[in-house]
Amino acid sequence: MTADRRASWLKGVLDLLVLAALTEGESYGYEIAKTLAAAGVGEIKGGTLYPVLNRLEEAGEVAAEFRAAERGPGRRYYRLTPRGRATLADQGGGWLAFDASVRSLLARGGVR
Repeated sequence: MTADRRASWLKGVLDLLVLAALTEGESYGYEIAKTLAAAGVGEIKGGTLYPVLNRLEEAGEVAAEFRAAERGPGRRYYRLTPRGRATLADQGGGWLAFDASVRSLLARGGVR
């Protein structure tokens, strides 16, 4: 699989993946990226992740709070809002239905 193909697939679902990564509690950008990488999504660089977080914040789907650190730079923590949970439930269900359709067609084509 080419990196370009994977990047285009990811572009369509990254917002949902970020919302899903926040379902267990608040987190900051680097930790969200690590969560996504551990799930097998691949490395998400800050130049990709932070615009997504900003867009989700502007849409009211995540709330952000800056916190100073005892050592080192402060961090911006993100948490899921009720609107974000509703978006995740609605659009996540749509994505899973789409995924099932794609899997079905690929299986008919002999892809396992």
